[in-house]
Formats: sequence, C-alpha cells, structure tokens
Amino acid sequence: MKNKYVDFISDEHLLNCIANLHKAYLKAKNNITKKNFYSNKVDTIKLTFDAQFNDINQESLIQAEILRQIDKSINNSIGTFHEQILGGIRGFQVGNLSGFDIKSNDGTLFAILNFESLSQNIEEGIFEKLCNDAQFKKKASYYYVDFSSKNDYLEKWVIGNEESSESHKRVFKTSGNKFYQLLTGNEAALSSLQSKLPIVIGDYLKFPV
Repeated sequence: MKNKYVDFISDEHLLNCIANLHKAYLKAKNNITKKNFYSNKVDTIKLTFDAQFNDINQESLIQAEILRQIDKSINNSIGTFHEQILGGIRGFQVGNLSGFDIKSNDGTLFAILNFESLSQNIEEGIFEKLCNDAQFKKKASYYYVDFSSKNDYLEKWVIGNEESSESHKRVFKTSGNKFYQLLTGNEAALSSLQSKLPIVIGDYLKFPV
C-alpha cells in the first residue's frame, strides 16, 4: 500500500515521530509556567526597565520570555525528531548510545547531527573523533551533518588553512538537506517532509497515536 505522506518512511513511523515531539512540547510547556518562571533566576529589575523604557506591558514581556524558554528547551527535541525520522529509513537506525546519532545497519555509515552553531574547538573535536574511528573501520564513511547551515553541500571535511590542513578520505561534512538525500536517494526528501508536515500534524491531532 502506498504511503500517504512521504515515500522514504512509513506513515506509522512518521506519526510516531510527531507524537514523540508533541509530548516534548507539552512537557516543556508544563515545566515553564508563570509560577516557576520567577524561580528560574529571572532578572526582575531588568524586566521592569524593559517594560518601562520600551513601553511594553510587563505581562506581555513575561509571556514572551516564557515562550523563549520553551523554544530553547524544544530545540533538542527537534534534533531528536530528525534522528527518529532518519533512523526510520530502510537500512538505517538511530545510534542508541553508540557515539553516533545515525548509523547504517551494515556498519558502513556513521553520522553525527548538529543543530546549532558550534565553536571551532568543538567542531575540531568532532572531526578528530570521526577520523580516529575511520582508522578502525576501513569500509565505513563518516558524516558531520550541520542542520544549522544555510548552505546546501556535501564535501570532504577539511580543517585548517592553506599552509596546514587535515582531512580524511572517508570523513565528510554535509548539510541536513544533502544528508536526507544521501540516505533516501531522493534529492527532495527533506523538502517533501517539510511540505507534508501540516497534513501529518493535522491527522495526528485528529487521532493522536
């Protein structure tokens, strides 16, 4: 039977991923209420200045800050959502404490996903980890997937400069879009998922998993 939503994961798996993310949203909203908002070391003096000098109702500022804190806590859950989606593609799975977020069932692909800007030192640490692992698994390719990048690319990962650079023939850096394409064989996989999300979410809310 043909899938209703996207062709690279089952409808059931996609709905389960939506359900897990919805639970994360509800948990975040329940954890950050107006009552515990003030217990999170909020600078109430600054809040007063912001309200008075910017001519904004203090209640509106509080609600905006609560939403910001909820959004901050949800970012990790969005990353988990992508892991679960990619782990549902045939031939791949979630890393499950392996040190990688996504890996192939046959052990020929390993990936670390990133969803925020990282310092150069942290990126270099990830690079060294991938290169070191590649030394032991001679048939595996390794990917650092940067979902925070606005560019669309898949390339051999090179660090350093023209005078001194370092790379490995099986260690790559890629955008989220290209990684979806790599795992699915469909260059429009991520955009297809994005376009279908309103329909999937609507169906889920009608009949929660």
